[in-house]
Amino acid sequence: MLDLLLRDVRALTMNPHHPTAHTIGVLGGRIVGVDEEIADLPARQVIDGGGAVVTPGFADSHNHMVWYGLSLAELDLSGCRSAEELYDLVAAEAAELPSDGWVIGSGYDDYAIGGHPDRAALDRAGGGRPVWLKHRSAHMCVASTEILAKAGVLDGSVRVPEGGVVEHDAEGAPTGLLAEQAQQLVDALVKPYPVEELVAAIGRAAKRYAAEGLTHVTEAGIGGGWIGHSPAEAAAYQLARQRGELPLRVELMPANEVLHEVGPDAFGLDLGLRSGFGDDFLRIGPMKIFTDGALSSRTAAVTDPFHGHGGHGVLGDDPDVLRERIRTAHRGGWRVAAHAIGDRAIDLTLEAFEQAQREVPRPDARHRIEHSAMVRPDQLSRMAALGVIPVPQSRFLYEIGDTMIGAVGEERESWLYRHRSFLDAGLVVPGSSDRPCVSSGAPLLGMRAMVDRTTKAGRVLAPDERVDAVEALRAYTTHAAWAAGQEQQRGQIAAGMFADLVLLDADPTTVPVSEIGDIDVRATFVAGRAVHGVDEFAEVPT
Repeated sequence: MLDLLLRDVRALTMNPHHPTAHTIGVLGGRIVGVDEEIADLPARQVIDGGGAVVTPGFADSHNHMVWYGLSLAELDLSGCRSAEELYDLVAAEAAELPSDGWVIGSGYDDYAIGGHPDRAALDRAGGGRPVWLKHRSAHMCVASTEILAKAGVLDGSVRVPEGGVVEHDAEGAPTGLLAEQAQQLVDALVKPYPVEELVAAIGRAAKRYAAEGLTHVTEAGIGGGWIGHSPAEAAAYQLARQRGELPLRVELMPANEVLHEVGPDAFGLDLGLRSGFGDDFLRIGPMKIFTDGALSSRTAAVTDPFHGHGGHGVLGDDPDVLRERIRTAHRGGWRVAAHAIGDRAIDLTLEAFEQAQREVPRPDARHRIEHSAMVRPDQLSRMAALGVIPVPQSRFLYEIGDTMIGAVGEERESWLYRHRSFLDAGLVVPGSSDRPCVSSGAPLLGMRAMVDRTTKAGRVLAPDERVDAVEALRAYTTHAAWAAGQEQQRGQIAAGMFADLVLLDADPTTVPVSEIGDIDVRATFVAGRAVHGVDEFAEVPT
């Protein structure tokens, strides 16, 4: 007997051998068949989909779930369109806090408000309280005088981490802007976060994700660096799952800082744990390493200087250290996820991958370049030869596309956040958001951006990189599964696959492009169990 029979649906299976279906059977958390294969089998639960469109569950191949969950409890600055509006929000928040309470906000956009917040203005708005505001890119933050003093920035008593930038004004005084690894100077004052706080953040984020049709996410960096919130971050995920507050499947990327020698020929986490350890719901994924910064902060490592600004960005560490770290992880059996945005950082990453493969061939290592934001034409063939997986974030095209064009200039615009070129080179391109570095990371919005590539100002960024809606859906389903090495378990509606499903009120492959992001997610199933919606669907008596 089946556990679930889902009938009267319009399923886009992503299975080339059976591309559509009207009935889906589930047993033991997996799909056992579709249509005539299972139509006559009895089931404990029968749900009439009423003609709803069904796709495999969506996957986000690069997000920051804990970080996003924490941001949901912070002051939301993403809607600010002027510095004055931002200061007013800070002042209102400060008025509700004790005299020593921290005002923590996230999501401000310097492009929208006309520059980064002024330290003196933050001091006034906060009434002397510590004020810490995080840029939407997550590669920068601004801190008030109180925080800079506590961190040792004002008196110069603290050493700025390699790959970090502390901005100074013309008189040599810190402005309050900290970029890249320099953000650790503030992090050190608030971390580690209590595990209970992280569990609560995971729960908040998971609820939002399920409502958007997400059934699998990759947490892009835990445990160390400026992206880690606690050395016990993995424990927070385990506890959230144990309590039933983590209804999604999660792959965890440990930050490279937490990997170390664990034996004569082993490199990884304690006990020799590495990529792949875990189960179907919670497992260890690639090692995450930063090789550079971001375009919006002009800290991405580029070959030619930034447009109208000069400078070539910054690398995350000494180049030799970065290369050796990547090679050591490869030798230790790890998949590697290298954050590389600028073309100079991508060159360094590809060199490290090439050398690692010469030393210890692993043809199916499935190493990744997170973001792959600024890829020269000559780098495409190198990526293809190595089987590297680019992980771009299409929604950035809308959110910060105009800023990126301003940073690199029109002559390099066609290199930005490619998609069609990656596919034509034979590469797999998974969908992802980098949330909370965008105001909305919903997969359907990401799909729309892949198809129209339109910025907020209405400009089409590199139109030749557009893909159709079917390819966009494939990015968030089959390609995301392949990037995680799980193409035999998810990404299609077919026998043997996880019963991770999304029920939609319209077909994203046929509606007008402008409507893709407005499609309603009516229900989300993980392992055949509803984690969002389903109440509106009729359950047929059995």
